[in-house]
Amino acid sequence: MEISWVGVLLAFVAGMVVAMAWYSKGAIADAWERLTGITPEKSRPVRTRNLILLAVSNAATTVGLAFADGLTSAATGNDSVWLAVVVGLVAWLALSASTLLQHNSFEQKPLKLTIINTGYQLALFLAITLVLGLF
Repeated sequence: MEISWVGVLLAFVAGMVVAMAWYSKGAIADAWERLTGITPEKSRPVRTRNLILLAVSNAATTVGLAFADGLTSAATGNDSVWLAVVVGLVAWLALSASTLLQHNSFEQKPLKLTIINTGYQLALFLAITLVLGLF
């Protein structure tokens, strides 16, 4: 099994770009703020902590997906970009989307919030695995 650590670093950057784009000012961020009640003013005191946690969790996601992609490529003998993206899709569906759906349902969070958050996770997993697949 091979892992390109340059690819991992670039995939991590891609993931951070997705996070910043997804939750920057715009339709998605505005809807997320309305649904959560968390405004930029409310998050300012914990912004640094939250950005550190985002970076750590995105790094863990990137490394985990790199290993999943590497194992899948080694097992199948296929190292195509599309196989990497399928790994990201399956990981998102099996781990992220299913978990968020369960938690948000039992916590009675609005369906729209679940869609926003699972959509972000899908974009994140696909961006990371796309970059990993290119390396």
